[in-house]
Amino acid sequence: MRRDEQKLQAYFSECPEDIALSDIDFAHMPSHVSMIMDGNGRWATRRGLDRAQGHVAGVNALREAVTTGVRLGFDVLSAYAFSTENWRRPKIEVDLLMGLFAKTLVAELPLFHQENVHLEFFGDLDALPKDTRRVFMRGLDETAQHDGMVFALAVNYGARDEIVRAATRIARAVQAGKLDPDDITHEVFASHLYTANLPDPDLLIRTSGEQRLSNYFLYQLAYTELYITQTLWPDFSRWDMLRAIRSFQSRSRRFGGV
Repeated sequence: MRRDEQKLQAYFSECPEDIALSDIDFAHMPSHVSMIMDGNGRWATRRGLDRAQGHVAGVNALREAVTTGVRLGFDVLSAYAFSTENWRRPKIEVDLLMGLFAKTLVAELPLFHQENVHLEFFGDLDALPKDTRRVFMRGLDETAQHDGMVFALAVNYGARDEIVRAATRIARAVQAGKLDPDDITHEVFASHLYTANLPDPDLLIRTSGEQRLSNYFLYQLAYTELYITQTLWPDFSRWDMLRAIRSFQSRSRRFGGV
């Protein structure tokens, strides 16, 4: 984990009464923080706005989360942006999201360059519109040499599909004589997941108070600490991230031991 102490102190200079940078133990920071960003639509509805405005506001929250992750020294920050089930939403909303993904990524590339962020995607990108895929590939190419925090975005991702995909690939390797069934370990299975190059999350944050995983990281979350907040995603701030980390650090992670 890398942190610029001067930038860190400036970024968290005006703390609310209930949380402060001094509450955080930087010797025990989570390496990988993942987020289920929920509540954009409700945020907009409560304000009498169109749902689209909620998604736009959610982009601002994601931008702050990325900057916060860099300042705090995360190795990986991942976020659930679009699930395989989200295709069931009205077409106008899906089209808006696909366009917003592309527009946002282009707009945020200067931030990724400035903060040395390495971008990754996971999910079935082949099903995305051509223009969206092209922009995603541009983002991957332009940040490929960055060696700072990894920002991994789940787009058209579903954990059950991911597990079936991994099992199918392993079965084909066995069928082709490239893999012995007795050699299939947790590590081998994990190497066939979308997240093969990422560590499992230490902390999963879900906004808007929903208490479910929504087909996200069903394999990777075996020993991840969960933090659920009533805050809707567009309102999730750097201070909310600190609160989540403080909660994480208050827990004893025994991984099945005593």
